[in-house]
Amino acid sequence: MVSVYSALDWIVFGLYGALLMGSGFYFNRKKSTNTQDYFLGSNTIPTWMVAISVLATSQSAATFLGGPDQGYQGDLSYLATNIGAVVAAILVSIILIPKFYQNKVFTVYELLEKRMGSAAKKQAGIMYLFGRIFASGARLYMAALAVSMILFGNIHAESIIISTLVLTGAGLLYTVFGGIRSVIYGDVIQCAVYVSAAVFVIYFLYQAIPVSFGQIIDALQHPAPGVDSKLTLLKFDWDFSSSGVFNFWSAITGFVLLNFAAFGLDQDMTQRILTCKNVKEANKAMLLSVALVIPVMLLFIIIGLLLFILYQRPDIMQISASSELVQSFQGEKVTIFMYYVLNEIPAGVRGLVTIGIVAAALSTLNSGLNSMSSVLVNDLYRPFKEKQTTNVPEVHYVKAGQVGMAIVAVTLCLMAILCFYWQRYTDMPLLKFALSVMVFSYSGLIGVFLTALFTKRGNASSVLLALVIGFLITLCFQPYVMSMLLPEDLIFDLGFTWQLCIGAFVSFLVCCLGSHKEPTLDTCVRREI
Repeated sequence: MVSVYSALDWIVFGLYGALLMGSGFYFNRKKSTNTQDYFLGSNTIPTWMVAISVLATSQSAATFLGGPDQGYQGDLSYLATNIGAVVAAILVSIILIPKFYQNKVFTVYELLEKRMGSAAKKQAGIMYLFGRIFASGARLYMAALAVSMILFGNIHAESIIISTLVLTGAGLLYTVFGGIRSVIYGDVIQCAVYVSAAVFVIYFLYQAIPVSFGQIIDALQHPAPGVDSKLTLLKFDWDFSSSGVFNFWSAITGFVLLNFAAFGLDQDMTQRILTCKNVKEANKAMLLSVALVIPVMLLFIIIGLLLFILYQRPDIMQISASSELVQSFQGEKVTIFMYYVLNEIPAGVRGLVTIGIVAAALSTLNSGLNSMSSVLVNDLYRPFKEKQTTNVPEVHYVKAGQVGMAIVAVTLCLMAILCFYWQRYTDMPLLKFALSVMVFSYSGLIGVFLTALFTKRGNASSVLLALVIGFLITLCFQPYVMSMLLPEDLIFDLGFTWQLCIGAFVSFLVCCLGSHKEPTLDTCVRREI
């Protein structure tokens, strides 16, 4: 039975609403007049704010809800994937960030223009947009699903649609006028909100468990006879299935590639790094963001560990063993954290958790709106417009960026609604679902950029082929596609990190098949900022 909101919950909502409106008005009071300011903040954003923005962009409602599920069902091994994040961040800071600043790019895909021509830049930008629509749409759906459960007490299609529209509308209004500056400042606020929500939840869970901290640790180390400790950090088992994606071998292979793509090839996060003053500050922001991810992710996993004690250790809770816990809501499977929120969370904290979900969703959504608009304008629309006419004022492209954000918002809404039906065909946990969606575009992009950075091969034709092959290979590894292509006894389960490794490797080989052609003079000309 879903409890109604208390007066304290509504006070929390009111305070958060006032914070959103006040900060939104403050950040958007200064209108951008050129794309350098609108998309890059005139390279004046403080390093620490950029680091928090990258952190907030990498987190989402999927992390807010799925992180506790990982702690409840598994252990601390998800934290070990940060080994891959650290390695990837160092590689990006050495290989890519200096090139971005040297070439004064608006988007990461402009590097391909100099190396392989304008067609390659456009193709990579379109693949990014395609993949980001999938990934950001999935995250928006997860947030809308949670908000619908809490606010409306149901998951009917109309409630999901209303929740999606409200979240998207709020994100668009918050950032459409101020551009990237509003996004980054807003990210800092939203990050503080959802981290505070996590801390409060941990406090109330800890208070609800009637034993000492030492006894909790002992219970997690010995969850059941013959069961491994839930405090295990490194797992060295050779498991290539979806259940083994958080082991050590996956962390030093697939997660290195995944984070290399996220930090250096995905405009969504890389755009924040490009707002720093120079290469040195950008590298600091990148490494600081990785360092901040670890304690923040640990908070959400701790919630899951405490929920394990609450629901799976009746001996510790000093209650009689009850029947099996049914994690469902109107037929929809929910995470253990959502079950707790819907059924047992104290008054006041329910409101705080709700705004925490909204804050996590908005921080990711806002980033996607601005970064996708940046690619639309700078990689696709501006080259087209400059062929048609000369001396186009910069304010025109700022307005184009605002229109682009509106187009992206509508597209993400539609994708979120599609995800409402899509996830019903998979049993994949929430966090893994959100992460795996990113692999569709990353496989091809990694292969193309590795070719551009480390070989003298590749051209616009092989870039296009590599991007398509990377997407198709990932698609063919999906269970619902395998079931259509293979007999039942040949269907296998392969973790998304290994899918990424295979897809990126094949895409690299395909891209290398193309012989290098020097870009024509007009594609090499850099516009002056």
